[in-house]
Amino acid sequence: MTTPNPAAPAARGSDRLARFWRGRTEDAPWARPAFLGLLAATGLLYLWNLSASGYANSFYSAAVQAGGESWKAFFFGSLDAANAITVDKPPAALWPMALSVRLFGLGSWQILVPEVLMGVASVGVLYAAVRRRFGAGAGLIAGLVLALTPVAALMFRFNNPDALLALLMTVAAYGVLRALEGGPGAVKWLMGAGVAFGFAFLAKTLQAFLILPPLALVYAVCAPGGLGRRIRDLALAGLALLVSAGWWVALVELWPASSRPYVGGSQNNSFLELTFGYNGLGRINGNETGSVGGGGGPGGGAGGGRWGETGIGRMFNDAVGGQISWLLPAALLLLVAGLVVTRRAPRTDTARSAFLVWGGALLITLAVFSFMAGIFHEYYTIALAPYVAALVGMGASVLWEERTRFAASAALAVTAAVTAWWAWTLLGRTPDWLPWLRWTVLVAGAVAALGLLVSGRVDRRLGLAAAGLGLAAGLAGPFAYTLATVDTGHQGSIVTAGPSGGRGPGGFGGRMPEGGQGGQMPGGFDGQGQGQGQRQGQGQGQSQGRMPGGTPPQGMPQGMPQGGFQGSRGERPGLGGGGGGGMGGLLNGANVGAEAKAALLKDAGSYTWVAATVGAQNAAGYQLATEKPVMAIGGFNGSDPSPTLAQFKQYVAEGKVHYFIGSGEGNGGGPGGPGGNSEISTWVAATFEKTTVGSATFYDLTKEK
Repeated sequence: MTTPNPAAPAARGSDRLARFWRGRTEDAPWARPAFLGLLAATGLLYLWNLSASGYANSFYSAAVQAGGESWKAFFFGSLDAANAITVDKPPAALWPMALSVRLFGLGSWQILVPEVLMGVASVGVLYAAVRRRFGAGAGLIAGLVLALTPVAALMFRFNNPDALLALLMTVAAYGVLRALEGGPGAVKWLMGAGVAFGFAFLAKTLQAFLILPPLALVYAVCAPGGLGRRIRDLALAGLALLVSAGWWVALVELWPASSRPYVGGSQNNSFLELTFGYNGLGRINGNETGSVGGGGGPGGGAGGGRWGETGIGRMFNDAVGGQISWLLPAALLLLVAGLVVTRRAPRTDTARSAFLVWGGALLITLAVFSFMAGIFHEYYTIALAPYVAALVGMGASVLWEERTRFAASAALAVTAAVTAWWAWTLLGRTPDWLPWLRWTVLVAGAVAALGLLVSGRVDRRLGLAAAGLGLAAGLAGPFAYTLATVDTGHQGSIVTAGPSGGRGPGGFGGRMPEGGQGGQMPGGFDGQGQGQGQRQGQGQGQSQGRMPGGTPPQGMPQGMPQGGFQGSRGERPGLGGGGGGGMGGLLNGANVGAEAKAALLKDAGSYTWVAATVGAQNAAGYQLATEKPVMAIGGFNGSDPSPTLAQFKQYVAEGKVHYFIGSGEGNGGGPGGPGGNSEISTWVAATFEKTTVGSATFYDLTKEK
């Protein structure tokens, strides 16, 4: 076992530059160049074909566009620059993208490059955390595993809040590990971890606190110093967390509701209600008032719910397995091995503490994701990626150092064999995609396992060759999935990594098909709800709004209103193609034709909102096309009680809204939306003249019947 790296002496000028390239004196000469090469390769990989995703999730892109225009929208996370309603999350994840748009203008790269930089930073922080205690080799393995995890490659190229959340969780773990080393600066590192938790809360609310209990417990038990000092340090870190998260919450709650946007996702215009309801306990028990499909609690029978199968096997099933689980069995095995190796270490041993920190974070997140009955999407599993990667790097390093003991070499061999077998299983779920890779991985893993079994009794070079072969076999599957992910654009609210052709990979409404045709669903669904082929394991058929066999697509709840999967193919400015906006615009923004865009831009300066429409995704398409405020009635899926009919009538009477965009091909939603607001739609239809603009239905709110 190596010891923590000592503090580096001061360096100046050319000496500092030389040390930056070489790394610290205890590192091998290749360590720093290899690390910088890893960062560069990660950046290039994630930048590859980036613009193919266009505006990615148009829901968040519209809020980014609004934040780039209005500082008030920037602060609150409003969906439009006129501040009608916010997104259903706090705004921290939007801020880097909005600043980029403010500086460089609206575009795909301006929105997504900050996400790529978060991915590169996550790899760098993870490397630093693992390398500090286990050496550069372990850090490089951990960074490589993270970079090549398919769901990480997806979300670090996408504009959902999960990218910032993953980065901040990695930073928080690093801060706790530095604090566990003790010394005069320990409490500052722990407070820094608290700040990271606070801003992670401002990215994705209570999910940021999932790993807080195990990290606090590890510090309370394993940190140097007396118990009183440890409790004091945790209290200071808690104060840092409270301040870093609470300042924004306090301002929003104290701000007069009449002069700020409605809090999207809440039912009573309260961020606290949003935090503890829809984005809090509702995610655990499935009772999410205002969510898609209602808030009636979990359904679907034992072991399942609206949002898919629950249980200990959820992370390994057909939908989720290919996203994150490639090295999950290895991480669990190596966690046990690391704790066994360090079982006799002193209470303050930093190696064991590292296994407890990363292992505790993995286990609690794994448990919550496996059993949560509320909204769950496959891409949430990016939260697991840093923990899996750290445990693989640390565990492999520890067992390699102990390989002269048969138990350690046997553990390495078993890990390599299990990893290869599991990759063989996952690759078998897409049998027509690279069929040769499946058997190559299995054979290479078996050979590596045999070599690792005797690695402590053969020449070191032969042992290294076996270890390298095992690492290559373990990473071949996720690397191939990652290449398929970055080579394809992804749009919409529900996206998944990996190749098309299997259940889960491709993402319902999330993958841009060949040639940039928007709205195409897996298995031949073309955005009009017409089944044209067979979806693996679900049979054949044609239906309106249903997948073959009558079941909803993965990631959509059971009992979803049918007949709403609409969305015409066509071009949308800035996207290089459309993206079906099914379920009231849930999957992606509406397609906007040239005629509709021209109508909205005419006299646009005379109105606060150039248009209003039900559902945020529907509104987002028009807003991104015109870069003018569009009111999203009802928020994300049209079920938020904002605005009321009386409020909307007042806006119309004051001449603040030009058009109401109703149902029709290309709009992406029905007249009342999936969750309500039909009163507004009914009043508009009964009061104002209707016209067809391109393929969209417009009501001119300045012209009564």
